[in-house]
Amino acid sequence: MARRKQAVTIKHVAADAGVSLQTVSRVINKEPNVRPKMKEKVQASIDKLGYVPSIAAQRMSGSRSYLLLALNDRERTVEAWQAREGNDWVDQMLYGGMLKSAELGYRMMIELVDTHSDHIERELKSTFASLQPDGVILTPPHSDSPQIIGLLEESNIPFARLGTLGDGSGIAISMDEEGAAILATEYLIKQGHEKIAFILGPSDYRLSARRFVGWQDAMAKAGLSADGLTADGDFSRESGEQAARELLTRAVRPTAILCSNDQMTLGALNVAKAMGLRVPEDLSLISFDNSPIVRFSQPPLTAIDQPIAQITALAVDQIIATQRGQAHNSAASIVEAGLVVRGSVAPPAQ
Repeated sequence: MARRKQAVTIKHVAADAGVSLQTVSRVINKEPNVRPKMKEKVQASIDKLGYVPSIAAQRMSGSRSYLLLALNDRERTVEAWQAREGNDWVDQMLYGGMLKSAELGYRMMIELVDTHSDHIERELKSTFASLQPDGVILTPPHSDSPQIIGLLEESNIPFARLGTLGDGSGIAISMDEEGAAILATEYLIKQGHEKIAFILGPSDYRLSARRFVGWQDAMAKAGLSADGLTADGDFSRESGEQAARELLTRAVRPTAILCSNDQMTLGALNVAKAMGLRVPEDLSLISFDNSPIVRFSQPPLTAIDQPIAQITALAVDQIIATQRGQAHNSAASIVEAGLVVRGSVAPPAQ
């Protein structure tokens, strides 16, 4: 049996180049205090030996951990995993964040945090102490948590806030939530709909309010009344069912519903079918998220496509730029959303 080839380590590079481990680490990390000839010498040994830098080697310079940490909502993430429905938001966040981190010589981890926990400060302090992240990515609703933001400021850790407009510290990056809601509402209006209802998400997600404002603005611009056409949800399918049932049993029944996420839209679809309404002939539906599940519903759902991977990659890029002493855009970075048209929208029945 062939013997496994011994991995090349930073020690081999240092010995081959005749320099210290710290010097090799500084070259790997592109530190400024290394003479050009020394860089060439170390790089020649790296190329000759085929050395691939590890996180441990990078950390030897002592200035950085080369690790980014994303904080995601524990309750909703675990609920989706337990239901074996997956979580496309998390998947896309990891896809965009991990690839961009690797491209820039970093690694990204995810930590699940309950914003409403009484122990959140102690929990996060322990996490930051053990992992020593170079930066943190906050996802909704953590993006607007004064407690978490205050702790990051106190710890002097650069951080990005996804889904926020920059009313506070940190790097703000968001989808154009209002613009996305306007896009979806105007599409329904162009199809001939006038009674367009909106199902809101939970109040602790500020993006829910911004989507609501976008829907309101589009309705007002078209001269359409929004009275009696809203209902509250909490992003769960059950809340979508309850909200849709409420809307569809009112005296003035909507011909279309825009929902703040996929799960609530699927709930609305269930209720419509149970009431004998055909989608899209009797009721049109548009969702936010565009997770894989909406492609397989009957009919497949028209949806706002959130550029989550792009947003997270941008957050990683800006955090690392901050670490390297480069200025980031102090204004919020806004990423445009798209509308994916499928089979859940049609002109209203005459």
